[in-house]
Amino acid sequence: MIIGTIEIILGAITSYIVNGISFSGYWGVGFFMALESACLPVPSEIIMPFAGYLVWVGRFSFWLVVIWGTIGNLAGSILAYAVGYYGGRPFIEKYGKYILLSHHDLDMADKWFGKYGNFSIFFSRFLPVIRTFISLPAGIAKMSFGKFCFYTAAGSFPFSILLTWAGLALGQNWADIKLYLRNLDWLIIVSVLLAVIVFIYFKIKNRAKNNNI
Repeated sequence: MIIGTIEIILGAITSYIVNGISFSGYWGVGFFMALESACLPVPSEIIMPFAGYLVWVGRFSFWLVVIWGTIGNLAGSILAYAVGYYGGRPFIEKYGKYILLSHHDLDMADKWFGKYGNFSIFFSRFLPVIRTFISLPAGIAKMSFGKFCFYTAAGSFPFSILLTWAGLALGQNWADIKLYLRNLDWLIIVSVLLAVIVFIYFKIKNRAKNNNI
């Protein structure tokens, strides 16, 4: 019964997203991506692949979908960042339940940010759950707003490309995106590893530069 209820809810969310994007176009892509990044339960795995499908039928432009997806992701992330920055953890713990944010989700995002620092904002965009809530601990830690926007946009852009391309590749079967993404796990893993390597490289480079001063 629980599984059936979940399927009904997901079906309703999917219909809402599909109808919303079909009606409002690129604005809808940005709007729904903003909702997800603002910690609301709206899956980007439906938003971007469906937009990719509309690229497949010739209604949308691939790169405009990617750009609007990135803009929406950044806008929603800034909102979540502001909540963390001005409200702090007590505020989030008190009111997070109204957007289905559990203490476990917040703790996971908090630990991820605490472990990997500012660069976690970039590669967390490829990880489920964490990407939705990572902006909150960044705001709580009062991370530099400029750096936050840079890493968010830098991570959101390739993520939007990946999901849009998947929807384009699947065509009318775009709804099978979850099964398809399982076959692309290695791409996500490689992307995260490359991000870590780049981060370590710049860390070592900056340390060497500081030692030479």
